[in-house]
Amino acid sequence: MPSSRDVVFVDGVRTPFGRSGPKGLYAETRADDLVVRVIRELMRRNPALPPERVDEVAIAATTQIGDQGLTIGRSAAVLAGLPKSVPGYAIDRMCAGAMTAVTTVAGGIAFGAYDVAIAGGVEHMGRHPMGEGVDPNPRFLSEKLVDPSALVMGMTAENLHDRYPAISKERADAYAVLSQEKVAKAYADGKIQPDLVPTAIRTAEKGWGLAVEDEAPRPGTTLEGLAALKTPFRPHGHVTAGNSSGINDGATGCLVAARDVAEELGLTAKMRLVSYAFAGVDPEVMGVGPIPSTERALRLAGLSISDIGLFEINEAFAVQVLAFLEHFGIADDDPRVNPYGGAIAFGHPLASSGVRLMTQLARQFAERPDVRYGITTMCVGMGMGGTVIWENLA
Repeated sequence: MPSSRDVVFVDGVRTPFGRSGPKGLYAETRADDLVVRVIRELMRRNPALPPERVDEVAIAATTQIGDQGLTIGRSAAVLAGLPKSVPGYAIDRMCAGAMTAVTTVAGGIAFGAYDVAIAGGVEHMGRHPMGEGVDPNPRFLSEKLVDPSALVMGMTAENLHDRYPAISKERADAYAVLSQEKVAKAYADGKIQPDLVPTAIRTAEKGWGLAVEDEAPRPGTTLEGLAALKTPFRPHGHVTAGNSSGINDGATGCLVAARDVAEELGLTAKMRLVSYAFAGVDPEVMGVGPIPSTERALRLAGLSISDIGLFEINEAFAVQVLAFLEHFGIADDDPRVNPYGGAIAFGHPLASSGVRLMTQLARQFAERPDVRYGITTMCVGMGMGGTVIWENLA
């Protein structure tokens, strides 16, 4: 057995992301059916891959109950028609679930335990709000292990504004407008559609339909419009619905393989995993998580921030992206950062978002053969960050 093998990203797809709630795209669609749609599309798009060669299916969900429960990696694999010999499991690292699914199977591939795996995530926040059914231990507060604000993500974002006083509400709003503009342009230029899998939806009222594009983006968002929004987490605060990601439903998935096996099967590798790292921070400022995780991933790879030509940062909140950029000395509007826009416009169905970042980075790598390294990074509830560094194979 080789001591360690190169791990490559072969392909990634996702459902369009819907708005959560009774009128959202997926209000009456099951979460596991969203994952099934993604797995089937990955297999359809990669006919050179015999289904029995898939060695593992790792699917993340933050709230693992109901139609997101029942060890969803295995149940979705069976529902998708993969051979019963293909195992699967579920993962939870809140927002970084799909990212952790990828890094976990990648470790297995590098070690030689797997050749090919499917990794992804799903979140149906309309059916299962974040934290549904959980019972936080009272010691968290009674022993002051975390600040009371740690369990409310919007309050952690307000705390981040306190820690970075130079990041004003105006800067956060300007970043949000830019994200919306980039997403509108990426859609107009046909950059997003190739990785969306049209997904059947049904409502009792309207009958059958097809979801073919993200529901959350608000093209035409203006600074004036954002300035007027309420600050629900703090009177006269900074964080609004306009400079944060929404509450969303959706699923993502990708094919990850050993580089030599991808070549053997005739699969096109788009990028190589260079290094990855997760880091913990104080839960009440969870938005700073990508800073230490990125520093660690760079150190493991022997790279510096100046080596990175493209950044896909999950925009849970504008302030969290701006804190990352400020730390590394990157301008708010640097063209290397989220060229197609981000979660403020697309939405952020928690555990699924990590693979959306990777799929978009792979698409950008194909357009930019001059760029060698890129990063996918995100903050994680309960005070963590995750970062994966990729090398462009285009």
